[in-house]
Amino acid sequence: MKITVVGTGYVGLVSGACFSDVGIEVVCVDIDQKKIEGLRNGIMPIYEPGLEGLVNRNYKSGRLQFSTNLAEAIQGSDVAFIAVGTPPGEDGSADLKFVLGVAEEIGRHMTDYIVVATKSTVPVTTGEKVRAAIKASLEKRGVDLPFAVASNPEFLKEGAAIEDFLKPDRIVIGVDDEKAEEIMKRLYKPFQLSGDRLIYMDIPSAEMTKYASNAMLATKISFMNDIANLCELVGANVNMVRKGIGTDQRIGNKFIYPGVGYGGSCFPKDVKAIVKTGKQYGYELKVLQAVEEVNEAQKHVLVNKIKKHFGEDLSGMTFAMWGLSFKPNTDDMREAPAVVIIEELIAAGAKVKAYDPVAMKEAKAHYVGDKVTYCKDAYDACVDADALLLVTEWSEFRIPSWEVLGKLLTNKVVFDGRNIYDREYLKELGFQSYGIGVN
Repeated sequence: MKITVVGTGYVGLVSGACFSDVGIEVVCVDIDQKKIEGLRNGIMPIYEPGLEGLVNRNYKSGRLQFSTNLAEAIQGSDVAFIAVGTPPGEDGSADLKFVLGVAEEIGRHMTDYIVVATKSTVPVTTGEKVRAAIKASLEKRGVDLPFAVASNPEFLKEGAAIEDFLKPDRIVIGVDDEKAEEIMKRLYKPFQLSGDRLIYMDIPSAEMTKYASNAMLATKISFMNDIANLCELVGANVNMVRKGIGTDQRIGNKFIYPGVGYGGSCFPKDVKAIVKTGKQYGYELKVLQAVEEVNEAQKHVLVNKIKKHFGEDLSGMTFAMWGLSFKPNTDDMREAPAVVIIEELIAAGAKVKAYDPVAMKEAKAHYVGDKVTYCKDAYDACVDADALLLVTEWSEFRIPSWEVLGKLLTNKVVFDGRNIYDREYLKELGFQSYGIGVN
């Protein structure tokens, strides 16, 4: 089989590399010439564990190719995946200009039957818009070629995306064409060897499944953060509460860890988009509106604790920040709580010294730039700092040398934004520590 993947961002590159790893001929297409040249030379545009080796191995084998020419790439392809960005518009709705632009271009250049499958996260009814865009292009050419449209949303966790793709919990395919269904079944057969995980449904349901999935996970996070804030007020320990409810199989123990709010490329954007879709149909998604409000407020919780300890005016103070990315094992800083925390500390007159294993380049280029001093390692960030802030729970931050930190920090104060440290142990060592949802 041969497939084309349009877009070499997070979803497109991971998907293309994984498909090629099971023997499928894959061409990844992007309009960014610099990115394509970089990929041909082994330079990854994103950080994802295991991705560099996977891409380079399959590129060298010839199964994975990179191109800026969609017209050439789709020739002979059984499936063309649309995996381009759907950035939020000013009103929160998903901007489909890139998705529909790709659909229109496919219509301009296709010469035989092809399945056009959206992997981009798109609102319900996008499938029909993609179909209309392809038809319009074919009509302009004066040709009548058969094609099918499908929805094949991705469910990849940043930091574990390759494992998620190769060993999926489920593969959702929205399709209304028998031939397309058979092609998609053959395409995903290598990932079904240990059991059938394919779930077929209509296209609108597949589109909604992706949004509903991310919205549900975001809801669990905001719910737990809300409970954590109440725990502090009533004197309860959210860590105990989490264990108490997590053993209930109806609830489960995933995504119920309190912290400084969710971020990334999916949850914030997708919650906004599904809320906007509801409004377009005259329905108010009150629960998800609250989820968003709680999350935005949660990004300020750590600085509120800092000001409660040190006072509102933080002029002349320096804070060490461990972690910049929105979660471990990624350099993604989109909607990262760290950005809000840094901006708020600087506005209060403080300085920030930060360290992150992989996200500092991204922070410099797109987010907080020269507002922060970037340090060579975690301990370097703590030299003469007034307190330590744990923002992203990278593994290397889990068991630091508290003896060393006690000598480096001006004050033995820790603000634990992910509740990974033993507060009683820190107290024995002479540290003051503040967590989320604990007193």
